[in-house]
Amino acid sequence: MSIVMEGSLADLGSWRPDQCSLAKALEVIGTRSTLLILREACYGTTRFSAFVERIGITDRAVAEHLRRLTKAGLLTKRPYREGDSRTRYEYVLTDMGRDLLPVVIGLMQWGDKHLQDGHPLLLHVEHSTGTPVRVELRGDGPAKLDLEQVGVRRNT
Repeated sequence: MSIVMEGSLADLGSWRPDQCSLAKALEVIGTRSTLLILREACYGTTRFSAFVERIGITDRAVAEHLRRLTKAGLLTKRPYREGDSRTRYEYVLTDMGRDLLPVVIGLMQWGDKHLQDGHPLLLHVEHSTGTPVRVELRGDGPAKLDLEQVGVRRNT
């Protein structure tokens, strides 16, 4: 089963999939290292050296990813200074970057279910209650939607 393509979209050859929002988002996010940087930023990592250490990629690669994410508006650079040292920068999620949290958690939940034998290393919970947090497809109603219940149509 799959999502229902409605109207003119039912003919998959009638529209260009490279113009969809997913294709555009992947141009910004698209790599494993970028998603790991976003994960770390969601967890509160802000310093360049901490990104390098926690992700395990080169300084040069981290610098390039941070530059791209800052240019795209997902992170912002904030100056800091410790003691008499020179001014350095930390990287903090913007509202645009924070809006990716459901995507990051959704990918982790998929990995938990299909790649961790249902026993995840980490569990995302509502901080005040300890209730597990889930990413699901929902409409305006209270019920979770299955893939077959979702349609796609042109936004005119």
